[in-house]
Amino acid sequence: MVREEHFRLHRGQEYLKQYRFGEFLAVHTFCVRCGIKPFYQPRSHPTGFRSVNARCVEFPPDVVLEYVEFDGRNWAASIAAGTHKTTE
Repeated sequence: MVREEHFRLHRGQEYLKQYRFGEFLAVHTFCVRCGIKPFYQPRSHPTGFRSVNARCVEFPPDVVLEYVEFDGRNWAASIAAGTHKTTE
C-alpha cells in the first residue's frame, strides 16, 4: 500500500472502471480490456491509501520487491495478523 499523495496514474484512465461490493468501503479498480486489478482503495484503509498491484508497475532493474502472502478469504484475521503491508 502507498499513501494517496504518492500515487500517480500516468496513463490508461480510459480503460479503468470501479467496482464496490459487500460493505461498499473498498473501491476496486479494474481494467476493462484485460480484467486485472491494478490498484484499489482498501477497506482496511478507506482514506489516504491505495493498494497497488506491483505487477502493474515498471520498476528499475535494481528494485527488489518483497511479496507477502495475504489470505483474502479470511480478510479480518489477515488484517489483525498484520500481513497487509504499507509502503512509505
